[in-house]
Amino acid sequence: MTCIGNSGPLPEAVTTAVEQADLVAVGVLSGNRNFEGRINPHTRANYLTSPPLCIAYAIAGTVLIDFEKEPLGVDSSGSPVFLKDIWPTRAELQEVERQYVVPAMFRDTYSKITESNSSWNELEAPDSQLYPWDPKSTYIKSPPFFDGMTQDPPAVRDVEKAAVLLNLGDSVTTDHISPAGSISRTSPAARYLSSRGMTPREFNSYGARRGNDSVMARGTFANIRLVNKFMSKPGPKTLHFPSGESMDVFDAAERYRSEGRPLIVLAGKDYGSGSSRDWAAKGPWMLGVKAVVAESFERIHRSNLVGMGILPLQFTDGATTETLRLTGKEFYSVQVPPQLKPGQLLTVKTDSGVSVEVRCRIDTDVELTYYQHGGILNYMVRKMSK
Repeated sequence: MTCIGNSGPLPEAVTTAVEQADLVAVGVLSGNRNFEGRINPHTRANYLTSPPLCIAYAIAGTVLIDFEKEPLGVDSSGSPVFLKDIWPTRAELQEVERQYVVPAMFRDTYSKITESNSSWNELEAPDSQLYPWDPKSTYIKSPPFFDGMTQDPPAVRDVEKAAVLLNLGDSVTTDHISPAGSISRTSPAARYLSSRGMTPREFNSYGARRGNDSVMARGTFANIRLVNKFMSKPGPKTLHFPSGESMDVFDAAERYRSEGRPLIVLAGKDYGSGSSRDWAAKGPWMLGVKAVVAESFERIHRSNLVGMGILPLQFTDGATTETLRLTGKEFYSVQVPPQLKPGQLLTVKTDSGVSVEVRCRIDTDVELTYYQHGGILNYMVRKMSK
């Protein structure tokens, strides 16, 4: 009943068996999403049920069971026990609620909330107006969102000769994009933490280290189920162009950065579907992504991209990367006019000679203001400083 892998890793023997035999392992959850790898990257098939049914499937140890015809197990006398035999009645549930879910329970808990955790209360807190960043910390690090920020917003810039970091298909979710779950021992994030003296058992999860942008940038697009058309199999890999070298997504982004080349992402329908995760927009920004060109966007994620200063561009008239014969190996340029308007049609040009009209999915004047400031964070800081 946890979200996005925060229940922790599977036993290593189980993980090894799943990987070696390419098994489709199954999860049963009472959460709100059942994407592939949602509760653990090694559980590809996931089914949504009520919490009691989660327990029932756990007792059964398999999803290949018909609860009406097959028993969950046997009792001490060897007689079969069916789900209907242990399923509580409404009257039983109401009696438990009446007896135990009482106002006094909540009053008692909240009256002691500032005193009950001695470990928290014994922590030393700095007595200063500004947070004293600890350069040795691998959990909390001063983020780069305001590095190089000026008092006045800079002029909107064109996207010139951008490389495609990833060439994606339909239904790429925020789970695929955002750093989430456990940190793989072979990932760029693991290498970074190892360089800081961490052992694998100390890596923790991306969720726990969300205050460290160096970890989170390395975990962006690090989902082992990510399908990138550049690669022959799913995983957090991509190709660098024009060299054609295969490497981790973060390493490719860093190489492009060293070359001074901006980045875009190509995608299909419903890019960014699923939970609204801020790091699904922050992470690509940190990798140097300037625009996402997709067939369609999930509503909230599209807005989050604008909020990080990333330009969402949507193909028009049913065009796709396939119909346009775009391989993603081209370099892309987008001329962004100084007087950009919400929903304006723009032209994307490639160095291979393809020219395609796309719709700028900055949908409102407020979003346009955020984009002109380089994102909502920069906008708010400038607004507060006046």
